[in-house]
Amino acid sequence: MPHDHHSHAHPCCGISTNPEDYFLTRRQFLSRVGLGLGALSLASVIDPLSAFADATTAGNGGNLLLPHAPHFPGKAKSVIHIFAQGAPSHVDTWDPKPALSALNNQTLPGGGVAMGSPFKFKKYGRAGIEISEVFAKTAQHADDLAVIRSMWTDIPAHDIATVFMNTGALRISKPSLGSWIVYGLGTENQNLPGFISLRTGGLPVGGAANYQAAFLPGVFQGSSVNTQATTVDQMIQNIRNSYLPASEQRRQLDFVNQLNTLHAYNLQREAALETRLQSYETAFRMQTEATDAFDIRKENATTRAAYGDTNTGRQLLIARRLVERGVRVVQVWHDGWDHHQDLQEKLTAKAAEIDQPFAALLGDLKQRGLLDSTLIVWGGEFGRKPTKDRNGFDNPGRDHNAKAFSVVMAGGGVKGGVVHGATDELGAAAITDKVHVHDLHATILNCLGFDHTKLTYRFNGRDFRLTDNAGVVVRPILA
Repeated sequence: MPHDHHSHAHPCCGISTNPEDYFLTRRQFLSRVGLGLGALSLASVIDPLSAFADATTAGNGGNLLLPHAPHFPGKAKSVIHIFAQGAPSHVDTWDPKPALSALNNQTLPGGGVAMGSPFKFKKYGRAGIEISEVFAKTAQHADDLAVIRSMWTDIPAHDIATVFMNTGALRISKPSLGSWIVYGLGTENQNLPGFISLRTGGLPVGGAANYQAAFLPGVFQGSSVNTQATTVDQMIQNIRNSYLPASEQRRQLDFVNQLNTLHAYNLQREAALETRLQSYETAFRMQTEATDAFDIRKENATTRAAYGDTNTGRQLLIARRLVERGVRVVQVWHDGWDHHQDLQEKLTAKAAEIDQPFAALLGDLKQRGLLDSTLIVWGGEFGRKPTKDRNGFDNPGRDHNAKAFSVVMAGGGVKGGVVHGATDELGAAAITDKVHVHDLHATILNCLGFDHTKLTYRFNGRDFRLTDNAGVVVRPILA
């Protein structure tokens, strides 16, 4: 219905108390003065707000974040994505290559000097999955792991490949994986963001594009939190309002939202403005629950010790606390895997940062009955070459390789104790059951109950999806 334009005057001073009387566009002014009842008749036929109705709000009172059903029952209800940014060497972690070790320091036919892995591999679990000694603690959970050894991507440049792994896009700005998931499922806890990205320090390579909503409504964008801060108040700044009680904050937010509704009625909806208002609303709701979720001091000493008193340990413990409270997607950034030199020393140290916390996360989720409903994904943006780095360091590392890398999955919707695909005998390229980034995204969505070809959003006259026009679900690893 059109707005009621009858004057509502204050009984004492005669001044209008109707907010819309103070927010007239030129078009409205001319309509009222020059067109009179004719304009009102037209307005009764054309509802300006109906042009902006979003099908995703149907049945949920307009709240895009309320939970809604996927295409089919999904085994996973939430996702923890551990991003090993910098591109871990697959041949030193999850993909053993004895043939490469046999050729160590020899010049290969295709060029370069072979570099056998300095690490030992051992079989773990009932299936005997071979895993590097650098992941000895995580390997104790081999029967819960699905190791994809045949990953490949398009471009071996960190910034491009990192954003590609998170958004499936090389050229245009597109929504992130986490944003697509929250768009499709909503979230279980309305007092916390549906998608939270945990980092230590500054923004990751590629910046906020890694957790952006792009052309999706801004409410689906990831909230980035710096877990390197020493206190909860420093992690999630500007959440508490020490000047106003909750009732007054609620009154102010309701008034601002009322003005925004008038703005949308008079002109058009503005995505940036609505995103900002939603962030205010989220911040208001987070004042109590967020401080509790991020406060790992509320965990017992045994649990904290299991994860370890390190940046990465605290990140993964927070991740568990968030999914336990209904957050749909938690991304954990673990950077520093770009080892062009000193590979043995640096990879050992980097793997040690994640090995114990990763193992603790798997055990903790299983003990709490959450592993079957939480999909865990570990991996980087590409892999490394089987040869010594081309720069010829005395203590070498490995160069970039887009043709082969490994990703590890566990939990909701995934079989445990399986290895999928293979690289060639030196680990230079995926050759058997190859899995592209689009295929990985399709598989993640499948675990959550989505047909990736049907999870779409119409923008600029076409339907977009996370997997673009590609993607095949990796069914052999599905439970």
